[in-house]
Amino acid sequence: MVYQPAAGARDLLPLDVEKKRWIEERLQQVFHRWGYHRIITSTLERMDTLMAGEAIQRQMVIQLQGEDDELGLRPELTASIARTVVTRMANTTYPQRLYYNANVFRRTWESRHNRQQEFYQAGVELLGASGLLANAEVLLLVADCLAALGLQQWHLILGEAGITRSLLSAFPANLQDKVRSAIAHLDRITIDTLPLSDKLRDRAIIMLDLRGPSADVLQKVSSLDLDEEQQEAVNNLKSLVELLESEKKFPLILDLSLIQTIDYYTGIVFEVVNDTESQARVLGRGGRYDQLLGLYHPQGENIPGIGFGLNIEDLYQLLLSTQQLPQETPASNWLVVPETQSANAPAFAYAQKLRDSTHLVRVEIDLGGRDADAIRQYARDRSIAQIAWIKADSSPKIESLR
Repeated sequence: MVYQPAAGARDLLPLDVEKKRWIEERLQQVFHRWGYHRIITSTLERMDTLMAGEAIQRQMVIQLQGEDDELGLRPELTASIARTVVTRMANTTYPQRLYYNANVFRRTWESRHNRQQEFYQAGVELLGASGLLANAEVLLLVADCLAALGLQQWHLILGEAGITRSLLSAFPANLQDKVRSAIAHLDRITIDTLPLSDKLRDRAIIMLDLRGPSADVLQKVSSLDLDEEQQEAVNNLKSLVELLESEKKFPLILDLSLIQTIDYYTGIVFEVVNDTESQARVLGRGGRYDQLLGLYHPQGENIPGIGFGLNIEDLYQLLLSTQQLPQETPASNWLVVPETQSANAPAFAYAQKLRDSTHLVRVEIDLGGRDADAIRQYARDRSIAQIAWIKADSSPKIESLR
C-alpha cells in the first residue's frame, strides 16, 4: 500500500520549507520593525469560539468531537487571538500589536478532488485602537510587507463594511441577505428579478456600482440619502483615502460592494490583489472588527481591533517566477570524519567546536561505512565545502573541496 497525505493536506519537503521560511522571515522582520510581537494560539478551539457569534459559517470549520465540547480546527486566527487577549491578557495595556505565522484549516464543499484544506498565513492584529491612524497603520504595514518581498505590481481594494451594512438596512428584512449576496457577487440579474420598488432597485444598482477611483465612488455614495451616522462614516473613509493617497505607496480601488465571507467586520475591509496575472490573485484580506472581542470578554466589553492575514501559498506562487526564493537547501559547511574508531569522541568534540561559532555553521558528522573516495563524493554531491579528517590524537587534517 502507498500511503498518501489525507485529502486536502500536503507535505512540505525541505526545499519547500526553505522557500516558505524565506517569505516568513522577511514578513517577520517587517512586523518587528513596526513594534508587533508574535502570539501563538491553539490550533484546536471550541466551536463557539471559532464561529465568532455566527460570523463564521459552521460548514467552513473542520469539526472534531471532544468529550464535553464541540471542537474544531481554526479556519482563521482573528477569533482565536481575540479570545486569548480578553481571557489571558486581562490587565494588558492597549494598544496591543500582535502578529502570527500559522496554519489554518478550512473545510471546502466543492466537489473538486483533493481540494486544499490546510493553508498557511502570516498577519497582524492591532487591538485597542480605532480611528484614522490605526486604520492607516495597518494598511501601510501591508504595503511594507509586500515591499520587503520585492512585490510591486499589486493594488488594494478598500471597502467599508459599516457603510455597506447600513445601506442594506433600507431593504426589506426578508430580502437583505439576497441583496447582500447579489452585491457581493456583482449579480445584476438577481437585482433585476427581486421584488423591489423602483427606488430600492435603483439604490441596489448604485450599490452594485460603488467601485472604482476613490473620488468617483465617494461622490456616488454621497448622492444617496444618507443619515448623519452614514455621512460621518463616509467622511472618515474619505479622510483615510486622502491620507493613503498622499503616501503614494500603492494603487487604491474603492469598493463599497466589497463584502467578506467572514461577517464580523464593522468598518473598513480590504483585499490585496496582484496585477501580474490574467486572473487576479488575492494575496491577503483584512478589516476592522470593533465588536468581536466583546463576544469573549467576561463583561462583554467591546475593544476595537483591526488586522489582516497574508496567504503564504499565494505569495509563494507569485514569487516563484521572480527567482528570489531559494533554489536549493543550504549546504553544510563542514563534514567531520573520524579516521578510526578511537577518533569518534575527538570528532564529535571538533564538530561541536565548529558549531559554537558566533555565526551559523552547519556541521555534519560522517557516520561510517564508507571509504575516503565515497566520503569525498558524498561531500561534493551535497556541496559541502570542507572536510575535517580527525585522527585519534584529536588533530584535524583539513581538506577543501572548492
